[in-house]
Amino acid sequence: MAKVLEFIDTTTRDGSQSNWAAGMPIGMMEAVLEDIDKAGYRSLCCPLMQLQFKKVIRDLKEDPWAMVRMFAEKAPRTKKGCILQPSLWPFDIVNFNREAVELFTRKLNGMGALQRVQITGNVMGHKHYHWFVPFLKKMGIEVAFALCYYISPRHTDKHYLEKTKMMVDDYGADVMYFKDAGGLLDIDNVRRVYKIMKDNSGDLFTEIHSHCTTGLADPVYVEAMKLGCDGFHVALPPLAEGTAQPSVFTVAENAKALGFEVKLDIERLKHVSKKLCAMAKEAGLPAFGPTRYKVAQYQHRIPGGVISNMVHQLKELKLENRVDEVMEEVIRVCAETGEPHMITPYSQFVCTQAAINVALGERYKIVIDEYIQFAMGNYSEDSGYLEMDQNLKDYFLSLPRAKELAERTVAQEAAQNMPLSEFRKQFGENLSDEEFLLRYIMNGTREIDVMRETTKDRPWRTFSGVDSPILDLISELEKQPRITQVQVRCGERNLVLQKC
Repeated sequence: MAKVLEFIDTTTRDGSQSNWAAGMPIGMMEAVLEDIDKAGYRSLCCPLMQLQFKKVIRDLKEDPWAMVRMFAEKAPRTKKGCILQPSLWPFDIVNFNREAVELFTRKLNGMGALQRVQITGNVMGHKHYHWFVPFLKKMGIEVAFALCYYISPRHTDKHYLEKTKMMVDDYGADVMYFKDAGGLLDIDNVRRVYKIMKDNSGDLFTEIHSHCTTGLADPVYVEAMKLGCDGFHVALPPLAEGTAQPSVFTVAENAKALGFEVKLDIERLKHVSKKLCAMAKEAGLPAFGPTRYKVAQYQHRIPGGVISNMVHQLKELKLENRVDEVMEEVIRVCAETGEPHMITPYSQFVCTQAAINVALGERYKIVIDEYIQFAMGNYSEDSGYLEMDQNLKDYFLSLPRAKELAERTVAQEAAQNMPLSEFRKQFGENLSDEEFLLRYIMNGTREIDVMRETTKDRPWRTFSGVDSPILDLISELEKQPRITQVQVRCGERNLVLQKC
């Protein structure tokens, strides 16, 4: 009997982040989630992490808790997951409170929106996994550890072997997946590194997650099928390809051609894709096709989701004509700071610092706080700070801001285990858990107040999700209780629609 391959949908999370700078409106998700839920995916990767909360509030001016409830309601059949680290602040790894992290996670799980957590296991050290992973497992949440692929002198076969064993043997991964955020994998390296992960994962379910940034993700997925991979991260057009994941249609077609069985409802998904394309056109959001091979991706190694956000932010700063300069500066900053793995949060550090260097015309005239903390070693040995240029590290640590951050770090580390009641005092002791967590994540109420004002009439802009304007009109008329018959006349022709 043919092996059945499983699929993990990334449309609303990584597809949106990579191709639309995480700008997929909640109403658009709402219009298609029920069909996606019925299509037969193993799990859905959802935009429910803390960073997405900030994006939803700040840029979309929509309510993230309403989004959470919508995911639970519209997709009850399929296991829902998101990327979570043992911190609410992946950009400031020491600035969090353990009870707040647990409260946020329990809230998502209790609302029926979180049954799987994806953890990047070889990027930010494993200092807090000893409590975070057992905490997740106690709630019955599936823990999917990611072995993240990268190209640097530090990322050797020994590195991948040791990190795989850590995730499987020390922390009890339920799933192992091979994550290629930069789209850097090619055939030779998927054979080499996936095999290391597979051979040291026992009988665990294994997955692959890559991006189409270099145009190689489709053949890499085919090779992974041949190597015994069980699950594939895919997206629906127009949120597939570009710099996002491969299209579910291409991957499913290739799987069938190789003799594997695919149990997805492809016809339903084609209908969903048509809806998404129509809604994207309505919202003025772009569609993408297959990506051509790009050597430059191996030089700057910026992940797809970060590229789209960086270009979006440079446009807001009126610097869109300097994108190429910023990418060249990214290469230099990476080399000087120990080749940090270009994945969240390091890719954002590198791109932000590079953009500042270019904008000011003087390198490191201003150094972002996160890079000073990076030089201090706050992001663990996995960050690359040990290989950082020593003169540059000394310069970062000699800045007046470094002393302030060192003192703040001591206080923040002490606050990690403070009672949550101490943090509630800052924002209001009588707040609901949802309201407290919003204020904790946004560090205040200003942006939340703007969002509330925007959503006072409705939680978000709605999309019909209907392919045809005529069908849309008929659907809306059908909802009107007083309308029982509609007559449409075109020249000498009459069409009469009557409720049964």
